[in-house]
Amino acid sequence: MRGLVISVLALAMFGVCWAAPAPAIVQKPGDWTLDVRFENPLQITLDGTTPQRYWYLILTITNESGKEVDFYPDAQLVTDTFQVVPAINGTSAVLFDKIKARHHSKYPFLQLMENAGDKILQGRDNAVDIVICWPDFDPNAKAVHIFIAGLSNETVAVALPTEKDKDGNPVKIYLRTTLELSYSIAGDPKFRPEQKLKFENKAWVMR
Repeated sequence: MRGLVISVLALAMFGVCWAAPAPAIVQKPGDWTLDVRFENPLQITLDGTTPQRYWYLILTITNESGKEVDFYPDAQLVTDTFQVVPAINGTSAVLFDKIKARHHSKYPFLQLMENAGDKILQGRDNAVDIVICWPDFDPNAKAVHIFIAGLSNETVAVALPTEKDKDGNPVKIYLRTTLELSYSIAGDPKFRPEQKLKFENKAWVMR
C-alpha cells in the first residue's frame, strides 16, 4: 500500500513519463473540452496585524461543445521545491472583494471558482469569468505549475507497472485531461512583494 501511495503522489505532482498518455487530438464522441483564456497570476495582500499574502488567477471559460456540460473544477499549484498547494475552497469575502475591485472594469461579473455553479451553458454569451486563489507558496521556488481539472470530461486508465492487485494484475488509476500552466519566478525571495510569475507554457496533460 505504501508503494501505491508513493506512486500516486509522484504521478499527481509530475505526471508519469513512462505511461501517461497525451489527451486525444480528436476527442471521442461525448468527450468535450472547454475553451479557456487566462490572465497571468498576480499576488495580493490583506492587511492586518499579520498581513496575509495570496496569489490568484483569472480564467474566462467558454463552452463550445454544443451542449450544457457539468463543471466540477479543481486546482493545484505545484512548486519546483515539491510543495503542493491546493486552491482555497472557501475564499474569504474580504479577499474576493479586493480582487474584484481591482479588476471590476474588465471582469464586472467575476465569480469565485467554488461559486461558479455545477454547469457551464453553451455559447459565448454564457462565458464565465472565475478567479482561483491560493495562499502564498514557498518563497524559494523558482518555478510553479498550475493544474486545473474539470475543464474536460476526457479520462483514461493507466496501469502502474510496479503495483499489482491481489490477482497479480497491474493496479490502474484514472487520469483526466487537465490544463497545465507553467511559470518561472523572477526576483529575489527577500523582496516577495516585487516577485512576479513569468509565463512559460500552456499544455493539456493527463493527470
